[in-house]
Amino acid sequence: KDPRFHVLPTSPTSGRLECRGMERALTTSCSLRCVPFAHPARHPRAARAPLLRAMASPVDQSLNPLVASLRPSATVQLTDTAVRLREAGVDVVALAAGEPDAPTPAAVCAAGIEAIASGLTRYTPNNGTAPLRAAIAKKLAAENDMIVDPAQVVVSNGAKQAVWQALLATCGPGDQVLIPAPYWVSYPEMARLAGATPVVLPCPAAEGFLLTPRRLASALTPASRLLILCSPSNPTGAVYPEATLRALAEVVAAHPRLLVLSDEIYEYVVFPPARHVSFASLPGMAHRTLTVNGFSKAYAMTGWRLGYLAAPPTFATAAGVVQSQCTSGASSIAQHAALAALGLGPHGGDPVARMVAAFRERRDYVVARLRAIPGVVLDAPDGAFYVFPDASALVGPGAEAPGFGPVPTVAELCRYILEVAHVVVVPGEAFGEPACFRISYATSMEQLEKGLDRIAAALAPEKLQRPSDVAA
Repeated sequence: KDPRFHVLPTSPTSGRLECRGMERALTTSCSLRCVPFAHPARHPRAARAPLLRAMASPVDQSLNPLVASLRPSATVQLTDTAVRLREAGVDVVALAAGEPDAPTPAAVCAAGIEAIASGLTRYTPNNGTAPLRAAIAKKLAAENDMIVDPAQVVVSNGAKQAVWQALLATCGPGDQVLIPAPYWVSYPEMARLAGATPVVLPCPAAEGFLLTPRRLASALTPASRLLILCSPSNPTGAVYPEATLRALAEVVAAHPRLLVLSDEIYEYVVFPPARHVSFASLPGMAHRTLTVNGFSKAYAMTGWRLGYLAAPPTFATAAGVVQSQCTSGASSIAQHAALAALGLGPHGGDPVARMVAAFRERRDYVVARLRAIPGVVLDAPDGAFYVFPDASALVGPGAEAPGFGPVPTVAELCRYILEVAHVVVVPGEAFGEPACFRISYATSMEQLEKGLDRIAAALAPEKLQRPSDVAA
């Protein structure tokens, strides 16, 4: 069940299995179980199939170069890995997925059921139903200080689709997309698919993982077309202060072509005194900013697949055209439920407030546990539901775990944690920062306690030899 290994029968009839590692042999710590291999019964006439396949003419199976170079989402891969390990009987703790564990609010579920019972199961207008787009525009005005006409809102199948359509609407060959790192894993790949060139702007932990105006100004060229900002941030949980956003806006305003994609999907998950500020609300930024948001994170509606883009008319229209040739309108049932979500009250009402309070408690617990591990460095994030600790002091030349082998990088450290502790975390290299790894605390306190107990045990000095141990 481990995606790095093929489990193959040693012969067509033996019923015995062998594991062939694609990268390295299974270690003695692996607890994956092999089960007997059995061929399915075949109809007698099915024996002809191999002969027919052999007679078929060869087919060119080459891929579109853009797709061939596309890297799969690391977070999706690791989430799938956790599922496969559980199916194989491994007691795995998955701390990779950014998915709230809270239930979807009851009123939202009731609205979805009502939509089905009322027959609201047909196609919707491509850009979203009129009531939902009007409600989103009203929400943006009341909570985000954004004056948006409902015609500027495009409701999509998740915020990820909204980001993708915003990139297609604004960027093309020869354009540069400026992406502060650490970044969400999909931004660079989406930029490449749009034909643009991703330009990564490193934002170190010493600066709060935040883009500074000076770094932005130094990166601008005539080809700069789009700056992507994510606040609160995935993967770091950093929240941009209003003063920093205003300083960035001054740099943006001086560039004739530069637009901003503001990913605000985590806007409700902010821990005071930090405060969320929408970039489009800043002076002179409304006509330059494409704002992405949605219902997955705030309302625990990940499976409902509903997001939206609020953009200047030209770009909203273009994004809608892209959607019309891709998926067309989002689910009618999900849109009816989203209306109920927006009706829960300002900033999501009591259900969201309770969820955010639980996230804050978990954040404090996770930060304290990780800080107690020698060599792990971490500041408490101001939002979202991730921590992004620096573990670079634990790896490098000489770092080694008995029974596992060398641990030269944080990515290898994450593999060690998976194989030995059976905890799934995401290597920071997927987010453009190889010194760190990401933990999602959007899970139960019981799972967090179990996972952090295992991580602490696996990273204890007697289990993991530090590079400094060798130097000493």
